[in-house]
Formats: sequence, C-alpha cells, structure tokens
Amino acid sequence: MAVENADSNWRADGKFFRAGGERVRMRAVTYGPFPGGWPADFGPDFRRISAAGFNAVRLFGMPGRGLLDAAADAGLAVFGGLSWGQNEDFLRQPGFLSGALVALAGALDEASGHRALAGVYVANEIPSDLVRWMGPVRVREAVEELIAVGREHSPGLLFAYANYPSTEYLEPENADFTAFNVYLEDEVAFRSYVRRLHHIAGDRPLVISEFGLDSLRNGEARQAEVLGWARRVADEEEAAGFTVYAWSDRWWNNGGEVLDWSFGLVDREGRAKPALEVAGRGRAGEETACEVGFSVIVCTRNGRERIGDCLRAVLALQGADYEVIVVDDGSVDGTGDFVAAEFPEVSLLRLKHGGLSVARNAGAAVAEREVLAFTDDDCEPDAEWLLRLGRVFAEGRFAAAGGPNLPPPAAAWREAVVAAAPGAPSHVMLDDREAEHLPGCNLAVRKAAFDAVGGFDPRFHTAGDDVDFCWRLRDAGFALGFAPGAFVWHRRRPSLRGFLRQQLGYGKAERMLMEKFPQRFSPRGGAKWEGCVYSGGPVRVADGVVIYHGLMGRAGYQSVACGMQPLRGLETGRDGWRERVALWLLKAVVPRLRAWERCGRLGLEKPVAVEAPGCGEADAELVVAAVGRSGVLDWLLENGWRAGGETDGWDVEKGGARLLLATGYGDNGAAYLMVRVWGDAELAEVALRGYESGHGAAH
Repeated sequence: MAVENADSNWRADGKFFRAGGERVRMRAVTYGPFPGGWPADFGPDFRRISAAGFNAVRLFGMPGRGLLDAAADAGLAVFGGLSWGQNEDFLRQPGFLSGALVALAGALDEASGHRALAGVYVANEIPSDLVRWMGPVRVREAVEELIAVGREHSPGLLFAYANYPSTEYLEPENADFTAFNVYLEDEVAFRSYVRRLHHIAGDRPLVISEFGLDSLRNGEARQAEVLGWARRVADEEEAAGFTVYAWSDRWWNNGGEVLDWSFGLVDREGRAKPALEVAGRGRAGEETACEVGFSVIVCTRNGRERIGDCLRAVLALQGADYEVIVVDDGSVDGTGDFVAAEFPEVSLLRLKHGGLSVARNAGAAVAEREVLAFTDDDCEPDAEWLLRLGRVFAEGRFAAAGGPNLPPPAAAWREAVVAAAPGAPSHVMLDDREAEHLPGCNLAVRKAAFDAVGGFDPRFHTAGDDVDFCWRLRDAGFALGFAPGAFVWHRRRPSLRGFLRQQLGYGKAERMLMEKFPQRFSPRGGAKWEGCVYSGGPVRVADGVVIYHGLMGRAGYQSVACGMQPLRGLETGRDGWRERVALWLLKAVVPRLRAWERCGRLGLEKPVAVEAPGCGEADAELVVAAVGRSGVLDWLLENGWRAGGETDGWDVEKGGARLLLATGYGDNGAAYLMVRVWGDAELAEVALRGYESGHGAAH
C-alpha cells in the first residue's frame, strides 16, 4: 500500500522529503488532463493508483477540493501545476504573467490548507527557444516571482519549476526542490544524468518530475522494462522522488485528444498494462545494509554544548556496522566527562591539546573497522549517512568518499547570514562522481589508504588538514568518490564575529598550504582547482554567464559554463533588509580577510572575464504565422545563411544580418514564428518571403 502521508505537510529534509515525521520517497504518477474533463468520481482511479504503490499524483492544473478530498481518502499527496501562457512571450505580454500570479493566489486560497495538497509546480518546460528569445535571466526571475507569491499565500507547501535538459540553466534560486523532466531510454545515460542533476540541484532534493515511454511505438513489455529500471536507478542515485508519465493513455493537449502516443500505465479503456505492476513499487525508501564496516570518529575541543546533538545523530545511524570513537582534544569545559557520562556506548579517547590533525590521527590509530568516517562535533549526520557512503565504497573504485554538508534551519538571523556567506566548507568535483576535495566534516577513507599517505599532517591545527589530505590521496593515486545523499547537517558559526575569526583561521591555513603546495596556487594566491567548487546553491543563469545553447539553440542539453557553483541564498523568512545588508558586507569582506592572511594583500585575484555573447539592440522583429522554427532554419542554411556559434545569441547570419528565431503558441496550440533581426532587416524580410513563397506560409 502507499505510504500514508496525505495527512501531513511534506517538507524538504536535506536531500530528501519528510512527511508525518517520517522520511518519504516521492512515488508519483501524472494524472490528466483527459478528453472530456475530470471524471465524475476520482475515487476509483485514486484507490487504484494507491494500491499500485504510488503515494502522490502530479497534475498539470490546480486541483479543486473534490479531487483533494478523494486523494486524501486514498492516502495520496497532490502536486498541482499552474497552467498559464508560458508558451508565448509572456514578458512582452505582461498580462500572461500577472494573470498567472492572480490564478495561483486564487487556487491556493481555494485549497486553503487542504491536507492532501503537498506542493505546486509553477511552470513546466518553458520552451528553450522562447527562453533564449525573452532572456534567460528575466525568465528565471519570473519563475522565482511565481514561487515567491505562492509561498506567501501558502508557506506550508513545496514549490518548484518542472525543468528539462534543454533549459538546464533555468533553475530558480528559491524553489524548495529541483525537478527535471527526463526522457532517456538508456539506463547508463539516465544514471549518469541523474548524477549530474544532483550537482545542479545543490543542497536541495532532486525529483524526476516526468519519466515515461510510449508503448505504442516501443511495446508494452519494453515500457514495463524501462520504467522498472528507471525507478530503481532513481532510488540508487538518491533522487528524492520519481514521477511516471502518465496514468492513462487518454490525453488532452492543445485543444484536442492525443491519439498518436500511449504513455499511460493503463490504456484508453482503463485496462492495466504490464508497466503498472513495476512503476510504483520497489523499496519505497527501504535500503539494503552496506557490507563495509565503519569507525565513526568525532574530534572535539570544548564542544560540551554541541557534541550531544552530534552523538545522538551518530548513534541513530542506520544500515551499517559501525563503532563510534570520540577524541577529546584537551577540552577544558568538561566535554570528556559529559561524553563519558551521557554516552557510555562510545569509545572516548582523551588527549592533551595537539590540534585537529593530531586528534584525527589518534582516533584512526585505535579504530577497528575497514573505513574511517570523520565528522565534527558541530555536525549531525543524516540517519542514512553511512549506508550511502557504503554504496560508493562498494563500487571498488574509490578509496575515500563524502557528501554534502548542509546548514540546518537558522535559529537566528545571524546564522542565516553566515549560512549564505562565502567561505563554507565545500566539495570540489572533477566530474559528476569523482571529487577533487571533500571537507573533513564529511569524509570517509579506507584505513589502508589513510595509512598509505600517513594520515593527516599534524602541522594543520584547525583548518586546511582536509585539503592537504585529499591532495596527498590523489597524488598517491587514490580516487575520491561522492554520494549526494550522504549529507551531514553542519552548524555554521552562530555569530558574525565568530565567523570572521574562522575565516581568518582559514586564511592562515591556506598560507600553510601555499608553502607546502606552491604548484597548486596562482602567483596571486588563488587555489588552482581542476574541478568545480560546489557552494550549495543551484546552478543557474545570471548576468554575464555563458550558456552553451548548441548551434542555433538546438542542443538537447544546454548548460552554463561554471567554475564555481552559486552560493546558497538566504533562508526563506530570513531575507529581510538587515540580513541582505549583512550578507553584502560579508561577501565583500570575507574574501579579502582570507587573502590578507593567505598572502598579505587585500586585493583579490581577478576572475577571467567571460562575456555573454549578445547582439545589442535589435533592428527589427517580424512575425510569421503557421511556420515551424526548425523548418525555417534548415531552409535558411540551404540558402547561404551560416549558423552562429554554440554560445552566440543568434541563430544564423548572412551578409549584414543576424537572426534569432523562436516559436510561440497561441490558442489551441497554433504556432507562430517570431524573428529578431540585427543589421540588414530588408535582407531578412526577403529571405522570409522566399521561404513563404515556397511553403505557402502566411506573413
């Protein structure tokens, strides 16, 4: 049966979801729209969906109370969808966006906190050519405005944008989770792309918001096979949710019934296909225990006020065989006595103060398990931390592994500012699976590899030890793996003063690293990472960012050039003027403080200037009715026009003219072509008239 979760709000829980006090894996199916409208009674379908193992339905419109009541009775959560003019130039015609804002507010008011409504997708797959036409930053901001209005009306709901690979760069900063519609029929390719999406998502949960296969063209057996492995891969790659497209072959789109595809789990007469037996079922969050044993090592100095929460989380870890070792590095606040009295089941090692590296080495020396798992006393590992790290080690390729460290909800405004400021421990990724660096607060390593490189360097007392250790591991030929779901909650400094002191300490550690590894730093003192630094925020377009659209914007997977992931934004509800001003100051001050401690200068190394290609102000815009973009582009290429580059802001050029083409969709899906012209507008008009005369299009 489906997990009973409709009685409680869903919320993000690190990289996953929680409902009713329990972690829940979203298993959803899309429902509707149907020819003839909604059924008179939702109960039979919803009971059948629940019995098939699903716990949620995704709609492409906003639900009424009758639908929500039926979903609640069946134990299903509902994710609504806002339907609006997203397939037209809604920035040029502001009535579309303002109408969407009004419609969203009205629908949320009508739902008025219904227990079955879990979240809302504020838009779905805004076409990539239209995004390019309107401007990616402006489109992202419009989506963020919709989310902000929705959250203002219903703060207890989850909000997201259903993205797709052709606008990979369009992730809204303020969404509660990252959602992607992905149609990949190859298991290896699908697994690889899910791994990539985790890094696009940053700190937040990843949901596959659509995945399906047309049984009309591929056969029902093939549909069942593909949906079965796709659901399994989504689980194994730590997606927080998986959504099957669709419940029924009955489908209504653009004013008519769709008869030339069959993505449903049931056919048009409601008969079950083989895919229904596999699509919603599975482990539903139940994980198999890992085979490697762990020694969890927590080093602390004067951590009496924080280590209790850490150890309670460590002792609640699931799915792994492990021991717990606490190393008290000369505390003078009674930390050791507290641990001994409150946590007798852990091994306590008391040392004279020697620094973090000495403490970590001492813990490793007495460890009895195969893998050493290090975390800090201000961290609380997720219950499945070791389980997910164990999967990485089970591959046999990696000698070390880690995952994200996420800031928990802030207890005060200063904590929220520190969580969004630069300078937090970050992982650095060479690709979507292999890391160049893993922070010491979430770092596991095979004991054999640890011993082979001599452990941590004792000269690093408070910071820099993990960077040095990871570099030496890689220099010795060991690989570092990454598990996006193996996260720890890592509390940042509770005060701005304490945070700035920490950053000064980081700068001193970086100076020591420069002395030990001069080849890994630039002449001005910047670290030369081979990979991409991930700072917690979702990868998204911003002013000046280069997007790889592909030739004429036709690339199926369009991404931004990214050497560093954006920072986390301020926590919702902690983003007032005071927080914004304080964050602005920290962003200006922190890098300079670290530069001063690192190399004696306040000036920062200037980043390589990257100009986003553009054409300036357009000279003309034309509209051609009932014409397809792809056909016009192909015709232009055949008639002497040349394609622009993969990052250019136009599609084709010839002589003194450059053209950008986009398709809009009016009533009942009627297409029309918009053409933006830079340069010789007359040349463009002649070309379009030539196309029309040969293809019967109307100008």
